[in-house]
Amino acid sequence: MAIPRLTQKEMTEAEQRELKTLLDRARIAHGRLLTNAETNHIKKEYIDKLMAQRDVEAKKARKIKKDQAYKVDKEATFSWSANTSPRGRR
Repeated sequence: MAIPRLTQKEMTEAEQRELKTLLDRARIAHGRLLTNAETNHIKKEYIDKLMAQRDVEAKKARKIKKDQAYKVDKEATFSWSANTSPRGRR
């Protein structure tokens, strides 16, 4: 299952500002307006970095959730009174 590519609309405001800052820095470094190819290349690299970062965070969250999952006590004996209604079936 392939993960769908992250779009600018799905980014948080901070991530969008960071992308804009990267584009501005590249524009200043070149001393001219960036071409579409240069702009798209910078965006693609930043989105790849974000997706990798989010994937790592998601894996950590899944691991924590799995570790905290309810574990059945194997040592406990089965108690019929806890699992049946005291009134019986109706």
